[in-house]
Amino acid sequence: MFNIPIVCAGTSISPGDVIVGDADGVVVVPRDSAKAVVAAVDERLAKEDRTGERLKAGALGLDIYRLRDVLAQRGVVWRD
Repeated sequence: MFNIPIVCAGTSISPGDVIVGDADGVVVVPRDSAKAVVAAVDERLAKEDRTGERLKAGALGLDIYRLRDVLAQRGVVWRD
């Protein structure tokens, strides 16, 4: 039999769902959500590219992620 819903490791998988895996794990994207998920992934990758460019240009992750105030509130002291 083929093209029938199945359950694998407790996850329901239907015909047409997208299965993506890498060294970190596997994800099942329901067919109806695939286009939205691809759009979200594209946005995330673009954001990561912009962040990478800022880091290459010398910006600190401390500033990019607005961590100075959070760390100061927790008593962390740093020197620029």
